[in-house]
Amino acid sequence: MSTTRGIYTAVTDIRRRVFTEVARLSYEGQNYAEEMTKLPYRIIPGEVSTHRNSIFLERAIVSERIRLAMGLPLRPIDEQAPINAGIENSVIAQKYYDPPLINIIKFACSACPPKRVEVTDVCRGCLAHPCNEVCPKDAIHFTPGGHSVIDQDKCIKCGKCVEVCPYHAIVKSERPCAAACGMNAIGSDELGRANIDYDKCVSCGMCLVSCPFGAIVDKGQIFQLVQSIRQGDRNIAIMAPAFISQFPGLTPGKLKSAMRMLGFENVVEVAIGADLCTIEEAKDFMREVPEHQPFMATSCCPSWSMMAKKLFPELAQNISMALTPMVLTARLIKKKFGQDVRVTFVGPCAAKKLEASRRSIRSDVDFVLTFEELMGMFEAREVDFDQLEEPEGDSFDKASADGWGFAVSGGVAQAVVNAVHEMDPDREVKIASAQGLADCKRLLMMARAGKYNGYLLEGMGCPGGCMGGAGTLADPAKAAAALSKYKTQTTFKKAVESPYEIDLGFLN
Repeated sequence: MSTTRGIYTAVTDIRRRVFTEVARLSYEGQNYAEEMTKLPYRIIPGEVSTHRNSIFLERAIVSERIRLAMGLPLRPIDEQAPINAGIENSVIAQKYYDPPLINIIKFACSACPPKRVEVTDVCRGCLAHPCNEVCPKDAIHFTPGGHSVIDQDKCIKCGKCVEVCPYHAIVKSERPCAAACGMNAIGSDELGRANIDYDKCVSCGMCLVSCPFGAIVDKGQIFQLVQSIRQGDRNIAIMAPAFISQFPGLTPGKLKSAMRMLGFENVVEVAIGADLCTIEEAKDFMREVPEHQPFMATSCCPSWSMMAKKLFPELAQNISMALTPMVLTARLIKKKFGQDVRVTFVGPCAAKKLEASRRSIRSDVDFVLTFEELMGMFEAREVDFDQLEEPEGDSFDKASADGWGFAVSGGVAQAVVNAVHEMDPDREVKIASAQGLADCKRLLMMARAGKYNGYLLEGMGCPGGCMGGAGTLADPAKAAAALSKYKTQTTFKKAVESPYEIDLGFLN
């Protein structure tokens, strides 16, 4: 996981300002094409650059960020096009998606070097030279003064020399976005800039939160959502369990009031859908393993599921067929209130934007926002959390602790195990879980080799689970601790205790 997660950096600040201004533009609803051209100057005011060597470059990068936040594609670098080119396609009150989801703004990329192991000036030229002794490729030689030098043509970047240097004089560096990508989907173009192989990419978004130059951006749907709200559509937000602690001062009790100030009719906890997903996966496991398949993998993380299907197609049938909590919750709402109600999923995940648009299954989700994008809407409408009244009781008290636990690594598997034990107390369920796509790949490699026969496997594309998703605001570790505390306050503890599997009156 990136060491900058949870730290409010200059990149974070620019992202937030872009989301705020795009939301404000959509809410104000005046001459979008003209007003859009003013946004870069509002976000990057003045004449002197702050972060790069030219204020014109800063505004050019922000201009592309604005386009992406509105769902528009990047402009070609070698052709003239105004910032508002194609805006007529974006001014709609429904989902607008022009692939790809994850994009690299090339002139914002620093063209970081690929993985290297280098000797720094800290090297003392020691007599022992343990770096040379452990090198498996004889890639290290010495200057007349005894200082180590690495032959990059021979070096295989194993890092053994890094580990044994007594002065920590040897460092292993890697392009941050590539290091964060568990799919090895990021390489270099002809100018050394980062490049995404979309045949490998599963849109987890770890690259975009790891790039310290803010060059990688996902497309948004804020603009279209607000268009829907402004034209009078009934919009209901469904909030992912990772919501807890993402917005300082915004308690679960205050959430509905805050969302109504944005134009939402109501808010529902996706943890309700997580309870239903738990029950379905528990039934799947008891029915299928080991009689019909050697193991079963959970289905709720779209990046994990996409990775499994891309790299291990022969194991695809072992992924649970249960609908994800997002889809289950959306379907419950539309069954209760009608298909004309718009459903907006709010969560930590970039890949959910793709899941909501999949043609292979009807998601019933009209818009997807990340927590960061929602914060932009709050700021655009100047919602002051401290001024909101705290109602008696918790308006988010309709799902189990296990359902809320879906937000952290290991939580899905534990919820399913608990459900299985309730349904069949004598049934033993062995589990294995992985977080981060690199670990998820290793998990499935071992499963393919027969190491996990009879197991329930849980994969989470982001380190830490959903709490570490690309669209989160809070430090993942602190957010996970806050969620753990919140789970102790829930009325229901296990998914099978939820009264909403059949009864859809939970919104009343």
